[in-house]
Amino acid sequence: MQLGVNVPNFGPGTDPGVLREWASRIEELGYDLLMMSDHVTVTPDVAERYPEPFYEPFTTLAWLAGLTRTVLLGTTVTVLPYRHPLLVARMAEGLQQLSGGRFVLGVGAGWSRQEYAALGVPFADRGRLTDAHLAALHEARPGGATPVPLWVGGSSRAAIRRAVRHGDAWHPLRVALPWLRATLAAHGDLPALAPRIALDVTAAPATGPDRPAGVGTLDQIADDLAELERLGATAVVLDPYQGDPQQTRTPEPAWQALAALAAHRRTTP
Repeated sequence: MQLGVNVPNFGPGTDPGVLREWASRIEELGYDLLMMSDHVTVTPDVAERYPEPFYEPFTTLAWLAGLTRTVLLGTTVTVLPYRHPLLVARMAEGLQQLSGGRFVLGVGAGWSRQEYAALGVPFADRGRLTDAHLAALHEARPGGATPVPLWVGGSSRAAIRRAVRHGDAWHPLRVALPWLRATLAAHGDLPALAPRIALDVTAAPATGPDRPAGVGTLDQIADDLAELERLGATAVVLDPYQGDPQQTRTPEPAWQALAALAAHRRTTP
């Protein structure tokens, strides 16, 4: 099972130097995948969670492709209705070539009503547009001889349906394990599982039936990863961002958590 990291490509503390350091640490620690979020314009509703500067993921990942050697690079997730699907296919193919076959394209429908309005795309039609764009993208299959893996994000019934129809992997976000077990049991035709979970290391064990995967002590998080592997996950992306943009000013705690988890996994049978 591959293990990756969702890197904040936004926020008041993020700049090219910090992004370069994120990539260096992730690769040095032996993680397999580095992913980034997608917003085209930072409208007020986006800014509450992911404020400026917001580094465009395709450009940033292309730059990081030249600064890394082994780590896979991807989007979690590209909002499909924001761009023509042939443009997305073209950018994905370029990144696949520039990175030496290391690109993963995660896609989804998005959530920002204001961003949709700013781009002149009908928010009410986002599901239909995502379906249409995904069908076109699946037909194009960027990457040539090495097709770009296509991860379909989201936890709704529509997202699961899209993953079954077009995805190389289903990419649900911030899941609790009981819900994930039930969903997998109810859908026997899902593609590979590649969830994005939290990374929030706590001193005391986290409790409760709705505890998100990745929240708790290092032992709990290691158990979550082991359970995800038993459930068939081929990749898991850790998300250390807890929703406070000021976190981006001090990335060191996230780096320490990633280092501690990597060491814990090496030393625990």
